[in-house]
Amino acid sequence: MADTAEMVWLDALEAEDSGDRAGALEAAKSVVEMDPKHTDGWMGVARWSLPPESKGRQQMPDLSQAAKSMAALRNVVELDPEPFDPWKLGGVLLIDHLGMLEQGLAWWQQRREFAPYEVAPIIEQIGILVRMGLYDECATLLEQLYSEGMETTSSEQLAQMEAVNRMVSRAAKMEEDEIFRPQNPKHPRWKIIGNMKKRKPISPTFFLITFVAPIVFLLGTVVMTMVGGTTWGFLLVFVFILACFMTITRLASGLLHKLNRHALDLDRAIDYETTSGKVCIPEEIRYSKLYNAMISNRMPALAERLELIVEGGDKLQIRWKPELPEIKALENSSEESEEWWSDSEELEPLDD
Repeated sequence: MADTAEMVWLDALEAEDSGDRAGALEAAKSVVEMDPKHTDGWMGVARWSLPPESKGRQQMPDLSQAAKSMAALRNVVELDPEPFDPWKLGGVLLIDHLGMLEQGLAWWQQRREFAPYEVAPIIEQIGILVRMGLYDECATLLEQLYSEGMETTSSEQLAQMEAVNRMVSRAAKMEEDEIFRPQNPKHPRWKIIGNMKKRKPISPTFFLITFVAPIVFLLGTVVMTMVGGTTWGFLLVFVFILACFMTITRLASGLLHKLNRHALDLDRAIDYETTSGKVCIPEEIRYSKLYNAMISNRMPALAERLELIVEGGDKLQIRWKPELPEIKALENSSEESEEWWSDSEELEPLDD
């Protein structure tokens, strides 16, 4: 009797349990070839296309692995949009590993159309818009994030909402004089980046050691001299130093971002190149000490894709603007959600 898709899927699970990840992937591919609507099979292809953990650490995928996993995930969410994990993995692949910020915005917009009152997709979209310097759109989404009816079921989600609010405020304040637009080759920020292309960004650890720690040490020494002669005095000094460290670190974070603005600007230019598929970074800056430092912080798949974009050599037009989903409150009913999914594209074929 011929194997069914379910039987082959069981073989895939057994292969995974035995540590045969390659065998599990091949079995999962067979499952979706036999049954293109097998959601678990597509999720298996997505997961097993990515590298396994090695010595307890997750290995980063290359460009081919990330692209194949993303293609499978599109089929997963089309077949069953309810679970959040496939959406989360797809967002990480699109944004962090492939650098496709425009598609990342669209990806999370699709999730919002299915689940309009979830806070996580809005938080993800705000993070993308901040990276692109689109602060007006951020403000619109922040209003929606705190609007009545949004789901905030955990303290972790509330903390994420506050964190993203501070992130937008800090980024907008840093660029209140002028917002860097990398597609404009005559933007004055390019000259500043060029002048500082031999300087790596200051690391948070170095900043803490050279700036925050000395201030805390001096304040702690003064307080120790005043009240540190007793057990309660030592306890008071400890609490004071801890509070000072936390407060000064938070207050000084804006200074660190200003000192590193040239690096953050170049980071945005890299994002614009990877999301548009065209180049905008001047040749005298590319492969400089600063550029190499920023690329070293990126995922291998993104660096690989960026090299292909550079080899293509297509110039980013000065009038280029990112394609953004319509930023508005969603009032979808369940029937509208079903209609959206019924109108979606056909499943993507499996491509080896």
